[in-house]
Amino acid sequence: MSVKKNDITRCLLVVVEIILLMEEHSKVALIYDFDGTLSPGNMQEFGFIQAIGKDKDEFWAKNRQLSEENDANGILCYMYLMLQAALQNNISLKRESFRHFGSKIELYEGVKGWFKLVGDYGRSIGLDVRHYINSSGLKEMIEGTSIAHEFDNIYACSYLYDDNGSAYWPAIAVDYTTKTQFLFKINKGIEAVSDDIKINEYVPENERPIPFTHMIYFGDGETDIPCMKMVKEHGGHSIAVYSDKRKEATALKLIDENRVNFVCRADYRESGEIYHVVRRILDKVKADCEFNKLLRVHHDKIASE
Repeated sequence: MSVKKNDITRCLLVVVEIILLMEEHSKVALIYDFDGTLSPGNMQEFGFIQAIGKDKDEFWAKNRQLSEENDANGILCYMYLMLQAALQNNISLKRESFRHFGSKIELYEGVKGWFKLVGDYGRSIGLDVRHYINSSGLKEMIEGTSIAHEFDNIYACSYLYDDNGSAYWPAIAVDYTTKTQFLFKINKGIEAVSDDIKINEYVPENERPIPFTHMIYFGDGETDIPCMKMVKEHGGHSIAVYSDKRKEATALKLIDENRVNFVCRADYRESGEIYHVVRRILDKVKADCEFNKLLRVHHDKIASE
């Protein structure tokens, strides 16, 4: 059987293209809620509430009361209460003060080493793992934590600051549904919260930096349901984490209602179940990525005939 030189050349070009495509690093976004997901409580409970002479139950009860009596957004209410309480107790409202309180936030076991652990595994199979925060907590406090540098972006509530550098008004309030817009910003590679032009521009799915199928969302409760459901429905994966029996029951309810893919204890050590689950998801992302690239090569072969 004779083989034409052109056929050999075409086959070699296909092989080269496959190799080049396989060597591409595919971005994967691991997106985390903060309170209850990476930390065992609300961030205000690790120093700020104590500094204003309250206990956590009293602070959050006052927040609920303010919200219900005024039919107001609960996130905006807690931001207002923090400002008022700080003023009444001579606590600085500068960014550095919020970051100081953030430095006291406790983290779940294994969180500090988690990012290197997952990043190393991702690189070993040719994936570029990125980390993002999507939280109703306070950005300035998250910036004070020991893990702040691990995130490509922190989408969270924040304040406006006056000429003296003191907080005086909410700049961003992130609630249940607001969180979903940040998924699209990650999907389209938009970093600025204020950018409301690019977010609405049409971008073909294959040109978006991080497709939803390359997202893993970590959350612990009701405020994360819209995001966890959206990521799951768009082909990504959602993990509900828990730390006690009450939260485990909530997480199991979410998986029973088909809102999440997995339920794991908030243990981020290498021995923890959550690492095993994430590794398998990354393996699947890599396999799907290679399969889709292979399909594209063969479709291109047909087009070139």
